[in-house]
Amino acid sequence: MAKISYRVRPETAVLNKGFDPTLSVGSARPPVYRSSTFVFPSPEAAERAFGIVLGKISPVGEDRPDLIYARLNHPNAEILEEQLVPLERGANSAAVFNSGMAAIVTVMLSFLERGGSLIYTQPLYGGTQHLIHQVIEPLGFATQAVPAGDARALSEAIAHTENPRLVLIETPANPTLMMSDIAQAADAVRQHQKRPLLAVDNTLLGPTFQHPLNLGADLVIYSATKFLGGFSDLLAGAILAADPELIQTLTGMRALLGNILQADECWILDSRLSTVALRMNRQSKNAQRIAEQLAKHPNVRRVIYPSLFIDPEQIRIRDAQTDYPGSLLSLEVKNGKTGAFEFLRHLNIAKNAVSLGAVESLVCHPMTTTHSELSAKEFEAAGITESLVRISVGTEHWRDLLDEFSRALDQIQPS
Repeated sequence: MAKISYRVRPETAVLNKGFDPTLSVGSARPPVYRSSTFVFPSPEAAERAFGIVLGKISPVGEDRPDLIYARLNHPNAEILEEQLVPLERGANSAAVFNSGMAAIVTVMLSFLERGGSLIYTQPLYGGTQHLIHQVIEPLGFATQAVPAGDARALSEAIAHTENPRLVLIETPANPTLMMSDIAQAADAVRQHQKRPLLAVDNTLLGPTFQHPLNLGADLVIYSATKFLGGFSDLLAGAILAADPELIQTLTGMRALLGNILQADECWILDSRLSTVALRMNRQSKNAQRIAEQLAKHPNVRRVIYPSLFIDPEQIRIRDAQTDYPGSLLSLEVKNGKTGAFEFLRHLNIAKNAVSLGAVESLVCHPMTTTHSELSAKEFEAAGITESLVRISVGTEHWRDLLDEFSRALDQIQPS
């Protein structure tokens, strides 16, 4: 493993950590290691490797056990995990998974215990909400939804729950961009005698614009399919923490579930990390210019975007915990679902597709796609309406996108 004896900045570390060219016949970049099993140098090494994996012994310092089997770990996963860490401020350890949902379910199965409760902000990504209702609740775990952005309600829910084991915040919330106060949530969990873990789904602004571990979160979760991958060509998930023991617990559960990210996807994702900040900064600048112009269009009832917040509490949270507003915006258009569909029908540059964070702009209607599993009550609580359209702004020229969005909005007929 390559060693740098002095401290370097994240942009440098992401290209140098975790990989030693001398171990790969001088290759400047990591190759793909397609192997299901690995040869031990000795019987003692095999015994030690299994002892560490099974938790019978602890590794010393940064020493890693010999590789065993690709379901447990493999070289490309180790390289990717090492190179993810410098991107996330405050992180010391990472684990990668074969999707964002795989990362989330592994967190829940690892840290929820019998009789324990999950507290979460609403809205969440629709798949996460569906997971809670279809898997977590039937397994017998108590769950409690709290409106995103309501810091008092979240603190009270944590304080008055007898055995909270996990608090999950998605901020900004998808697709309403409602922001929740991470630092206040961290303070609330610290004050509870059971000290639940605080996990933050940081997919929409991290790792470039929001840094939950520095605000007191225990775990940061990513759908790495989105901004980390950035090209709509792979599925991946990642979890990072300051405490390596939390990641060790997750990798133990990952080995049982078999949801580690495969070597080829690790290799592809690793190649994208050095450009995450470049892409996100371009996308954020594009989105802010577009959002502020679309707010003036007569067929737009409201543009939801962080630089356009008017609620004082949302402005306070935004200014306290985010560096830039990001590339996600939502529009509430006139004429309800009909108007939203008419807008989508007239897009060519931007693609009518789910997902987000890609270099190409993606637009969808959350109520009928990403969040369609929600009940009518949950739609109302989340603030997701039939007139809401979510836009993930890419790296195209912002004026081309603005022209297209404006022309598509012009097609909306009055109700």
